[in-house]
Amino acid sequence: MYDVAIVGGGIVGLATALALAEKFPRLHLAILEKEARPGQHQTGHNSGVIHSGIYYKPGSYKARLCVEGARLMVEFCEKHDVRYERVGKVIVATAPAELPRLQTLYERGIANGVPGLSLLEGDQVKPIEPHAAALRAIHSPSTAIVDFTEVAAAMERQLRAAGVDILTGHRVTAVARGGGLRLRSGSDETPARTVINCAGLYSDAIARLMGAATAVRIIPFRGEYYMIRPERHDLVRGLIYPVPDPEFPFLGVHFTRTIHGEVEAGPNAVLAFAREGYTLTRVNPAELAGTLGYRGFWAMVSRYWRTGSYEMYRSLRKGAFVRALQRLVPAVRPEDVTRGGAGVRAQAVALDGRLVDDFSIVTAPDAIHVLNAPSPAATASLAIGRHIAALAGDTFGFA
Repeated sequence: MYDVAIVGGGIVGLATALALAEKFPRLHLAILEKEARPGQHQTGHNSGVIHSGIYYKPGSYKARLCVEGARLMVEFCEKHDVRYERVGKVIVATAPAELPRLQTLYERGIANGVPGLSLLEGDQVKPIEPHAAALRAIHSPSTAIVDFTEVAAAMERQLRAAGVDILTGHRVTAVARGGGLRLRSGSDETPARTVINCAGLYSDAIARLMGAATAVRIIPFRGEYYMIRPERHDLVRGLIYPVPDPEFPFLGVHFTRTIHGEVEAGPNAVLAFAREGYTLTRVNPAELAGTLGYRGFWAMVSRYWRTGSYEMYRSLRKGAFVRALQRLVPAVRPEDVTRGGAGVRAQAVALDGRLVDDFSIVTAPDAIHVLNAPSPAATASLAIGRHIAALAGDTFGFA
């Protein structure tokens, strides 16, 4: 009988297990991961940015946990010999209409305690990013890059050394109560006193299996990347981001230098036809029917149909994608980019069609459900884990 079974072996689940093992070392812990090894989905399909915490509303979970999490992530990387690099980021306003939003972002970053922020005029951006177009920009020198799969692997090693059981190939399909909880995975059954649901793309499904009242549903959005050809890597020194649309919780296509020396361009945000729909042709009929049958999906469509239509058009037309990139770096040419990989964002959508912006963590007597943890969840994972461990202590009576 485990004291806690964590469902989901992504970086948030791993970080939660680390925090629990540190805070309550006598607990008998298990992680149930449906894949052959942890970190195969959102953890392994992102751009690897350790975000600094500029974008998020002061006082929100994202603001508090991202700033703290970035610090903890760097400390973890240094302690466990995981390579990272502070390459810095510029967020550029390329049109006069974006200047007020840029100012708001700068003020948010200052309020959130992001270190080293400065507001630059266009000519001051050139020494940092010579090819970026900017009327004005925010410079965040503390923004770093890492490979989060390497972070997850280091977390896994630490957890196994601490005696935490990581049960791979365990897709939870049912949860029964009686003398505790019994989590069924095929013919296997894992007994536990409590559950922490960190299932990412399937977090709402696990919550419903446990009878939790959830007012949201996970809608999967695919984010597609292009890669800049190696001979044109000089176009980007670090990270170049646009001023995001405040009504849409996605950051817009941007340029990211990766820890492996590549330069990515993207991602966009298009509806995926499966929760793990990393390609346009990957369709899961049952999951797609669940999306289309959800009232909140159609309310979302009515709110964002123009933006969604443009995102789909840009997904299908390379020229449209390149034009969006040229707003940031005019020297980029269509022949400079080739199609890369994709990730899927687990976006919680409310019944009224609202895209849930902040992290959402809800408690029950025998469970904690992480129902919305999109970007910057990887950056914030260690801080999220500490927050959940404290919640678990209060909710489950751990001492």
